[in-house]
Amino acid sequence: MKRKLLYVLLLTAGTIGSASAQTDQQMLDRIKDEGLEKSQVMATAFQLTDVAGPRLANSPGLKRAQDWAVNALKTWGAVNARREPWGKFGKGWEVQKNYAAITAPYYHAIIAIPKAWTPGTNGLIKGDVMVIKIDTITDIDKYKGTLKGKIVMTDVKGSIENTFKPDASRLTDSALTAMANAAPVAPGAGGPRRGGPGGPFTPGRIQALLALRAAITNLYVSEGVGLVLSQGRGTDGTVFTTNGASYADTAHAVAPELETSGEDYQRILRLAKAGIKVELEADIKTEFFTNDLQGYDVVGEIPGTDPKLKDQLVIIGGHLDSWHAATGATDNAAGSAVMLETMRILKRVGFKPRRTIRIVLWSSEEQGLFGSRFYVLNHFGDPKTMILKPEAAKVSAYYNLDNGTGKIRGVYLQGNSAVGAIFQSWLAPFKDMGANTVTIGNTGGTDHLSFDAVGIPGFQYIQDNMDYGTRTHHSNQDTYDKLSEADLKQAATINAWFVYNTSQRDEMMPRKELPTAPKN
Repeated sequence: MKRKLLYVLLLTAGTIGSASAQTDQQMLDRIKDEGLEKSQVMATAFQLTDVAGPRLANSPGLKRAQDWAVNALKTWGAVNARREPWGKFGKGWEVQKNYAAITAPYYHAIIAIPKAWTPGTNGLIKGDVMVIKIDTITDIDKYKGTLKGKIVMTDVKGSIENTFKPDASRLTDSALTAMANAAPVAPGAGGPRRGGPGGPFTPGRIQALLALRAAITNLYVSEGVGLVLSQGRGTDGTVFTTNGASYADTAHAVAPELETSGEDYQRILRLAKAGIKVELEADIKTEFFTNDLQGYDVVGEIPGTDPKLKDQLVIIGGHLDSWHAATGATDNAAGSAVMLETMRILKRVGFKPRRTIRIVLWSSEEQGLFGSRFYVLNHFGDPKTMILKPEAAKVSAYYNLDNGTGKIRGVYLQGNSAVGAIFQSWLAPFKDMGANTVTIGNTGGTDHLSFDAVGIPGFQYIQDNMDYGTRTHHSNQDTYDKLSEADLKQAATINAWFVYNTSQRDEMMPRKELPTAPKN
C-alpha cells in the first residue's frame, strides 16, 4: 500500500512538473511573439524622444514624457499608474533659443550648446572674442574692469585627434568569456584609482581647481561678461554636455555659457591668438521653472494574484531623465522604452503574475541617482544607517536597463553568486540571440545601486557598447536615429521573461549578505 501511494505521489509530482514546464514554454513562446513580432518599443521610444524632447531633470520635456508614460501604462491595463513625488530637487530649466555664429573674419555658424542651468544673453549680443588666461587666483586681478559685455574664452589645448577606431562596437566572444570567468570582487573593493599620491587628481589639487573655477565664475558675474565660450568634450561635431550652474533654488547667478565643439572652439582660438579679429554674435534664451521644485518618478503595477505572494514585488526600471543637447535616446529613453514595453508585453499576453510587478521610471538620475535613491529611502530603508522598513523584505528583485541601445548579452550578478545558475537557466532560450553571459562582477553608475545598497537584489544587464561611450552618451548626437530596433526588441523580450520567472518562483530571489552601515 505504501509503495503504491509513493508511486502515485511521484507520478502526480511528475505530471505537475511537466505541466508547469509546458506552461512556461507556452508563455515563453507568447512573450517572444509579442516582443519580437508585434513590438511597440520603437513607437514608445519615439514618444519619449522626438515628441517629448530633451528631458533634463524637472524640465517641461521630462514632465511631457512622464505624463505620456503614465497614460500609456493606464491604456495597457496597469494599475496605480502615477507620478510619485520623491522629495525636493530644485529648478527646472530648458533652452528656448540657441543661435551663435562667427561674423568676422567671415560667417560661420558654430556648434554650441548652452550649459544646463545657465541664463540666456537677454537678446542678440555681438562683439569681439577676447582670449583670457587665468592659471591661478592671482591672475584674476588683471582682468577686473575689462570684461563688461565681452565674449570671452580661455586658452586651452585642443583634444581633437583621430583614434582610427570605429565609434560603434559589440562585445566580442573573448570579452564575454573574460566577464564570465571574472573573479568575485571583495565587498567594498573598487577599480583602480586615477592618479596616485601627488598626481593630478589628489584631493588637494581638486580643491584648488574648484576654488579657481569658483573665483573665475564670480569674476564673470561681477564684471558683467556677455557670454562665455567653453570647449566641449568630443570630436567631429559631437559635444558631450554638462551643467554650468547648480539646479538648487538657492544657487548663485552665473554668466551665460556655451559649450562649443572642439573644432569650432579651436578655430576661434587659433584666429584670435594669431591677432586676427574674431567677431561673434549670439542670441540665447533659456528659462528656469520654479513653480514646483519636487522630483517625481513614474510608477505603475500589474497586481499579483497569488494570495500568499501578491504583496511581494518584482520591480523593473530605468531613468527617464536625460541631458539637454539632444533627446536622450540612448541615455535613457532606450532603457525606459524597454521597461514600458515589458509591461505592455506582459499585459498583452494575459499574464497573471503571482507577485506584483512594479515599474518605476526614475528622474534626476543624471544628478546623482536621486529618483531611485530617494524612492528606496522612502519605501525600503536608509543605506546610511541600514535601518530597513518592512517593505524591503518583500522585494524579490530589481532589474535595470541603462547602458544605451545595445542588446542584452547577459547579467551582472553584482556579487550575488547564488543567482548565477538561476539567471543562466533563464538566458538559455536566448543563446541564439547572443545573450548567455553571467558575470559575478559589479557594474556601477546607475539605479540598481540604490537597491543593492540596502540589500535588495538589484541587477543591471550586460549590453553591447554600440557607440554609447564614443558618440551618444550625454551628447548632441543622442537622438532617436541612434537606436537599434532589433536590439531593443530583444532586450524587452528577455526582460519580460526574467520578470515572468521572478514573479512565478516559489521562493524569492536569493540575497547577498546584508551590507553594513558605513562608518562615520
